[in-house]
This record gives sequence, C-alpha cells and structure tokens, in this order.
Amino acid sequence: METPVHSLPSLFKQLGLPNDAVSIEQFVVAHSPLKPELKLADASFWTDSQRAFLRDEILEDADWAEVVDGLNLMLRGGRGV
Repeated sequence: METPVHSLPSLFKQLGLPNDAVSIEQFVVAHSPLKPELKLADASFWTDSQRAFLRDEILEDADWAEVVDGLNLMLRGGRGV
C-alpha cells in the first residue's frame, strides 16, 4: 500500500484555511516566528479542531505528519515544504 503524499496547499485546505500561495505566505508571515518552546498544535491561532488534527497527525506519525512538520519549520523561521 502506498502512503499518500500531501502538499502544503492540501494541508491548508484540510485545516479549512485559504490554500493559494499568497494566502499561505501571508499566514506564515503573520504567525512567525513561533517561540522555540511552543509546540505547533499549541499555538493560539488554531481552532480546537485544527489543534486536534495537527496534534494527532504528529503523535500518530500519520499521512499528514511530513507536511505538518514542514509547516512547523516554516513558522519557526525556516523554509519547509
């Protein structure tokens, strides 16, 4: 069985956020940088359902984990996905 490969725009769509390149860049700029000690899912700008999705994907090393990690890097000032 092949593991699905998800993109950053598809992650934003999954989270219910605008997923075009400009909107993603604006989101990253508006919410960066995250404090080093803050877990991505604990950031205040997520809704409860977004927070649960992000937390579960990382904890379970699920299909979306790689792209969630990339977003985490982007929000910490690096460039991810």
